Amino acid sequence: MGSNETIAERIAEQAGSAQVSVATAESLTGGQISCVLGAAPSSSDWYRGSIVAYSSEVKHQVLKVPEGPVVSEASARAMVAAVAEILGADVAVAVTGAGGPDPQDGQPPGTVWFGIIARGEVSAELQKFDGDPQEVVEATTGHALSLLAKTLDALSQ
Repeated sequence: MGSNETIAERIAEQAGSAQVSVATAESLTGGQISCVLGAAPSSSDWYRGSIVAYSSEVKHQVLKVPEGPVVSEASARAMVAAVAEILGADVAVAVTGAGGPDPQDGQPPGTVWFGIIARGEVSAELQKFDGDPQEVVEATTGHALSLLAKTLDALSQ
């Protein structure tokens, strides 16, 4: 069992004990975060689902991302707030970034913005990952899961 599955098990325990629902909005990861969460224990009890908005047009139309670059803090914040509202989740994570091999929106490959929402409060953070596109996707998936686990930890304090 990989570390992503281990983190997902922790998320399952935390979401269950805190009685919160979880959702995701994904771009460069193309649904990988959702796959890991969907396979976690009792996921039907706490996982609301995911919106995979790979194209910029879908981000703007479905997830209310403002016009302009989609690899940005504003995009990550809009994506996470919209997915939480659309799917009715207490906690959500969103990822948008340049997976590579080419830059996107003037951002070098490996540049990833994460949005987190917990009970209405939105935050965002920037990470830069090295590697080929698959390595960037794997690193992004792992970091998103870690952010969810940390956020759920804070809710249960």
